[in-house]
Amino acid sequence: MILGDQLSRGISSLSDADPKRDIVLLAEVADETRYVPHHPKKIAFIFSAMRHFAAELRAEGFKVDYVTLDDPANTGAFGSELARAVARHGAGSAVVTHPGEWRVLHAMQGWEDEARVPVEIRADERFFCALPQFRQWAEGRRQLRMEFFYREMRRGTGILMDADGEPVGGRWNFDAENRKAVPARLDMPPAFFVSPDAVTKEVLSLVAARFPDNFGTLEGFDYAVTAADARRALAHFIDHALPSFGDYQDAMRQGEDRLFHSVLSPYLNAGLLDPRAVCEAAETAWRQGLAPLNAVEGFIRQILGWREYVRGIYWLKMPDYAHTNRLGAYRSLPGLYWGAPTGMNCLHQCVDQTRRLAHAHHIQRLMVTGNFALLIGARPSEVAEWYLAVYIDAYEWVELPNVHGMVLYADGGYLGSKPYAASGKYIDRMSDYCRNCRYDVKQTVGPRACPFNFLYWNFLIENAPQLRSNQRMAMIYASMERMDEVKRAAIQDQAARFLGELTTEY
Repeated sequence: MILGDQLSRGISSLSDADPKRDIVLLAEVADETRYVPHHPKKIAFIFSAMRHFAAELRAEGFKVDYVTLDDPANTGAFGSELARAVARHGAGSAVVTHPGEWRVLHAMQGWEDEARVPVEIRADERFFCALPQFRQWAEGRRQLRMEFFYREMRRGTGILMDADGEPVGGRWNFDAENRKAVPARLDMPPAFFVSPDAVTKEVLSLVAARFPDNFGTLEGFDYAVTAADARRALAHFIDHALPSFGDYQDAMRQGEDRLFHSVLSPYLNAGLLDPRAVCEAAETAWRQGLAPLNAVEGFIRQILGWREYVRGIYWLKMPDYAHTNRLGAYRSLPGLYWGAPTGMNCLHQCVDQTRRLAHAHHIQRLMVTGNFALLIGARPSEVAEWYLAVYIDAYEWVELPNVHGMVLYADGGYLGSKPYAASGKYIDRMSDYCRNCRYDVKQTVGPRACPFNFLYWNFLIENAPQLRSNQRMAMIYASMERMDEVKRAAIQDQAARFLGELTTEY
């Protein structure tokens, strides 16, 4: 049985599959479409990729049992579809690969009873770091810092290492060089897109009919849905965008949805791209002089470092990790996250891009939509559900640690050493959003004050008991202590009025 994020020919469940003996099962099940209200582009991407993968297996000679969402006999759940397939084919056993989400693993552990045959759950070998290896690395550490894990991954793989076992360029991390705003005049790379074929068009029609009220649009669907096209997307990024990716990876610009970002995460997380091949392609570009080291290292760190790290955290700390709420945040997510009007242009731009593309890059997610959720004290479970629902690359193993640890500090600093809280000044420095906003990013209080400014200081005031002792926040709290009491009261009063006016309606 192959799940929708396991579309890799090298997946462990197919490693010894015999076309003469074995049957491959793929099923589009309702349970997976509705546990959160997924963006319609996300559903269409996964279903189309599944159907193309099934066709490739058939061309290879496999008998593929494919259950579509609109099959009248479809039971809507993985376990019962496996049981039906076992009965149809008189199968004596089932082989699956370890899933990417805790809830699926919990269900999977009951499939033997449901299908009444042995079910072998194999390790997912598509990652650099096996889960037992991560547990061994984490054992005895009070805090798990990604930077140190990343160095271990570099040493273990040899990626971006020299012959003496040292990091190329003499440094592990070139992040300090990757924080430039996009200049007013800079040519953007050409867009990569794949026109929907007949299979994808059929899926788009199905999704449009079944999910008409989900947040997001199907218009302009142009994602790759095969491994071959995903490799084309990788080659396009290497040739056209990687050279400038490092400099501008944290930048945002109105009207430029993708800038120099690869948009490869959907393909990596669904299995259409192999992370080893992606990292090797980027490293080769550097060694051939086609891309600078700061760009290549920054890109590889996201895959070899951060992606592997958050997966390890997820499987190490679940299921309790999903319920963390260190700062006691309780506020419901406001309707602006689902497209309700807002005068904050940065939020409007990022949410609208999410609505159109089911994608936004990491700084838009962390420092705009995530930062706002942190500052208003949004309930972590609601924020996590939103990220899981609206992004095409979101699966819980990668989404949850990013939200609870990186975005909201809900784990109390287990993943990140401090909250990524910021005022409007950061957004103004890294984007042009503030130029077209009704609010003034230079004002902290008053009718035109940027909400990020007074919410930032209000967040620090409200959470001082938990955060004041954090060494990385000592300077900012020292600055706050010097703030005039009248100004502090005005900030708190304006924040209270603003938060009281937020609505969940959309």
